[in-house]
Amino acid sequence: MASESRATHPPSGNLIVIGGGFGGIAAALRARALGYDVTLLDRLEQLGGRGRVVEHDGFRFDAGPTVITAPFLLEELFTLFGETLSHHVTLLPVFPFYRVRFIDGHSFDLSGDPAAMRAEVARFSSADRAGYEKMLRHSAELYRVGYERYGATPFHEFATMLKAFPALLRLGGHRSVYGIVRRYLRDESLRRVFTLQPLLVGGHPFHTSGVYALIQHLERAHGVWFAKGGTGALVAALGALMERQGITIRLQADVGRLLHENGRITGVALATGETLPASRVIANADAPAIYADLLPGMKRRRWTDRRLDRLDYSMGLFVFYFGTDRRYENTAHHTILLGERYRALLDEIFGRPDHVPEDLSLYLHRPTATDPGMAPPGQDAFYVLAPVPNLRSGIDWAAAAPRLRDRLVSMLETRELPGLSQAIVTESWMTPETFRRDYRSRHGAGFSVSPRLTQSAWFRFHNRSEEVAGLYLVGAGTHPGAGLPGVLTSAKVVEALLRDERG
Repeated sequence: MASESRATHPPSGNLIVIGGGFGGIAAALRARALGYDVTLLDRLEQLGGRGRVVEHDGFRFDAGPTVITAPFLLEELFTLFGETLSHHVTLLPVFPFYRVRFIDGHSFDLSGDPAAMRAEVARFSSADRAGYEKMLRHSAELYRVGYERYGATPFHEFATMLKAFPALLRLGGHRSVYGIVRRYLRDESLRRVFTLQPLLVGGHPFHTSGVYALIQHLERAHGVWFAKGGTGALVAALGALMERQGITIRLQADVGRLLHENGRITGVALATGETLPASRVIANADAPAIYADLLPGMKRRRWTDRRLDRLDYSMGLFVFYFGTDRRYENTAHHTILLGERYRALLDEIFGRPDHVPEDLSLYLHRPTATDPGMAPPGQDAFYVLAPVPNLRSGIDWAAAAPRLRDRLVSMLETRELPGLSQAIVTESWMTPETFRRDYRSRHGAGFSVSPRLTQSAWFRFHNRSEEVAGLYLVGAGTHPGAGLPGVLTSAKVVEALLRDERG
């Protein structure tokens, strides 16, 4: 029997959510719990956005997010309606969290086991043991202030930024993540290990605000998990929850523009010409595209075309999905294969070159290490992600993609998966062009705008639009940022704004 909503107020009007990614799903559920009549629209054929599922030849691949680091945020969405996450989805612990492999063959296993981590650090550099402990304490304080205190706080008023700035400055928010780690660790290999997290949210570790060093503590405190059946199983469970709560879901419903009158949202117009009235709209589309594409002709005060063009966007992503006719039991669930260069490679990727760099660092995902059911018996499912320049580079991906695919197979075969070229039985890929086409991501950026200090908190896209009343934004480009925890938290920010609006 379906549970009843815990909304304590009568319905508050019709609300439309644009985009069925995790941000849109979370926002729809939180708005429904407040009493709104909610309709969720998505232009694709399935829910999930970047978290959709790719299936072929008996293999199941998660298209996007594969690292679950804040399960309590998912639990909250079920708790809103008196339900329990574990009754619908099984979360499996991942160990190690990540295996980092260096070009010389050495590896470092990141995990939540304190003793194992101390041993790994000492194995690389005994002189860094004390600095490592200090770094952990710093990360915990960043988490307490940067996430627990301000993560779900709306930053649409500059006064909030002024209030938060002293604490963030004291904790090194003005430094880069690499700058913070460098203060505590001398060994360059360890510095690389502990500055990789910004890449998971689209940031250059040497430019991303030091606040993002809180991710280290987030992972230690809450673990790294994988949903049985893949991230798509989470999307399916959340979709079923929305249906139980009376949220209308319309797929292949492409929103062409936002309707507004006298400075206030009045609804949306679909690409088919159909119009849907709404007193409020929550947009889970790419934030720059909301203003550039969905508000044509509007004279924008803050997010002008000129300003959108001058923003710093995240790198692009080439994602290669493949299944093998054998299992690679020695390969971890999450493996990061570092190339010889580090900063120089990142500078090249983020610097808009007109080519794909020759040497690459890769993220390899093997979900069958934790859940064998993601592939047929005796076989493995993988995806490998290569950070690449976004579409500002001008790379012709129709020509570059097949060549890059062959390079990745060769690199993986040499360093991690022997015999791979003969073992692949199914494959597909996504390029920055796919991100632009399917997600309308500006410049095909994998994570919207990059998380520099000058593009974080108040400087990032606000969760309540300053251009038109009744428009709210969630997702990777908004506060607090990209990554599954950031996107889910952006929905909490909008919930707080909706509550404040109602008094």
